[in-house]
Amino acid sequence: MNILNKAKTNYKDPLAYYKLAYFLKNYINNDTIIICIGTDRYIGDCLGPLVGTLLKCKHFPLPVYGTISDPIHALNIESKLNKIKLLHPHKNIIGIDACLGDLETIGDIQVRDFPVHPGKGVGKSLPDVGNSSIIGIVDSNSGQDLFNNTSSNIRLSLVLSMAEVILYSLIHSYYLYYNNIFIDI
Repeated sequence: MNILNKAKTNYKDPLAYYKLAYFLKNYINNDTIIICIGTDRYIGDCLGPLVGTLLKCKHFPLPVYGTISDPIHALNIESKLNKIKLLHPHKNIIGIDACLGDLETIGDIQVRDFPVHPGKGVGKSLPDVGNSSIIGIVDSNSGQDLFNNTSSNIRLSLVLSMAEVILYSLIHSYYLYYNNIFIDI
């Protein structure tokens, strides 16, 4: 039996990024690339590109793909993934995406040791992304018009706050990994 591992916390938890980073440190290394999925056309689906943009602004030392200005979304995901895999064969990939869940889990962030399944929550069949993944639950899956700007109650402040927790989780996990290299030497 294959046991899947994950860590989860709510973005409002003052220790959220430490909890996620402590788990994530085992899945990040110098051969890691970050792929952020989503689009800025829908607030609920911009978590990935926001994280990618924030990572680039902070000069994160690992390759990052999927930003507000160059998103990876349902219409281009296959071609973008093919190009990325040609540029970075055999790399460890962390996929980041927004996700839907139960009403009481909105605001939760999960780090998992398995790929993200983009589009699953809205009935799309897209390629899995990553050896591990980070997902942020931005809305409930109980509505009819999921990720639709006209009917959504998703606040940009929620998505931005979650993106910042993911940003600092990645920065801190890389710090933990990087410092562990020198401690072990």
